[in-house]
Amino acid sequence: MRKEVVLVTGAGGEMGQALIRRLAEGGARNILALDVRPLPEAIIPACQIAIQGDLLDTNLIDRLVAEYSIPRIFHLAALLSTRSEYTPEAAHHVNVDGTLHLLKLAVDQASWLGQPVKFIFPSSIAVFGLPDRETKASAGAVKEWAWNNPATMYGCNKLYAEHLGRYYSLHYRQLAAEQPRNTVDFRAIRFPGLISAFTVPSGGTSDYGPEMLHAAAQKQPYACFVREDTTMPFMAMPDAIKALLLLGDAPREALSAQIYNVTSFSLSAREFEAEVRRAFPEAQITFEPDRRRQGIVDSWPVDMDDSRARRDWGWQPDYDLRRAFDEYLIPNIRQQYTGGKQTTESKK
Repeated sequence: MRKEVVLVTGAGGEMGQALIRRLAEGGARNILALDVRPLPEAIIPACQIAIQGDLLDTNLIDRLVAEYSIPRIFHLAALLSTRSEYTPEAAHHVNVDGTLHLLKLAVDQASWLGQPVKFIFPSSIAVFGLPDRETKASAGAVKEWAWNNPATMYGCNKLYAEHLGRYYSLHYRQLAAEQPRNTVDFRAIRFPGLISAFTVPSGGTSDYGPEMLHAAAQKQPYACFVREDTTMPFMAMPDAIKALLLLGDAPREALSAQIYNVTSFSLSAREFEAEVRRAFPEAQITFEPDRRRQGIVDSWPVDMDDSRARRDWGWQPDYDLRRAFDEYLIPNIRQQYTGGKQTTESKK
């Protein structure tokens, strides 16, 4: 008897941990958590099954197909943008080949189930690539189809994975004598920079914002690797999880696309610093731009047009800039590092 589970890959990452907590809070008791590293002890109780394994391991994929019924997949596993630039070939293996293995798993599962498998995929602002700062300033909020010229291996991987998902959904084995009737219901979200109050950033090029915040809370100096005027969109992690679940639950007939932008608020690195100093006035923050990482962030838009997501499946962030800092980030980060002590400044 094959056990029915919701598969979450990359379960030990920032987004994976937050998603598993939210699924468990919503009553899910059948979570299969998969990560290449051991899962944090804190989230294991929320999972029915926890597996340490590599998506590039075909024996593991075969085991998942044979032992489990998987109607829904959240594929969060990835090698992030900064790390990917140091090891681009390894990034391709993880981000593309791993996704390809999982899409094939979804096809096999769909055949067992007699219905398409929902495959929810977090993509990234990194799929965009604007050629210079002047174009970035004039482009404003970009739509999904614009400026898909990524400047990083991570962005290339994410963009190609989007195309793979579309192929497996719409065109899989289109010349075969017998057309597959049930394949993959692929749905992707292009996220801006994500900020979590509970997990420390781990390898993203947009992490200068959350790194600044966590360093200030720990009374550690921080040298920001981008210019003060660098502007890009951000989102609080709870909204990212909300978006994944909303898109995953949306009726297929309501969706006019398979790829959606979502965002919340845009601000410059200098404005981010000002928000950090409101809560931590003694923060030791300097700006020491790294030319190469700066070039990557300069290729990303100042904002993303998420009107399609708002129209099709009711996307609306809960946390604008003010709520993100005042109600989510500052109180939770302060409690994490100072044991819950609050100053007058933090209550404003």
